[in-house]
Amino acid sequence: MKENKLAELSLEFSVDIINLVKFLKSNHESIISNQIGRSGTSIGANIYEAQYAQGKKDFISKLEIALKEASETGYWLELLHKTNYIDEQLYKSLSAKCASLRVMLIASCRTAKENTK
Repeated sequence: MKENKLAELSLEFSVDIINLVKFLKSNHESIISNQIGRSGTSIGANIYEAQYAQGKKDFISKLEIALKEASETGYWLELLHKTNYIDEQLYKSLSAKCASLRVMLIASCRTAKENTK
């Protein structure tokens, strides 16, 4: 059940990121938009891929990659905010979703690692 919640949140976040990329590109920003587009949508892709992992190690690896991508996405969001490409409200909203994904991924990785002992 927890993994489904994680997958749902990551898909919702990916949609938000794609909409952000569209907004950024309409404002002629392409460098950061390309980066955040890749890292932000990769979170969900890795979470979905983990659902069909070839074993516990593969499952954990996919979740850890998703966690790294979430961390990178958080960086890009902060940079977009500090360079005034996105306003405070959008930054806080997307940053909170990204942080929720990181918290859930950390918990899922810990649980999976404990279950392999």
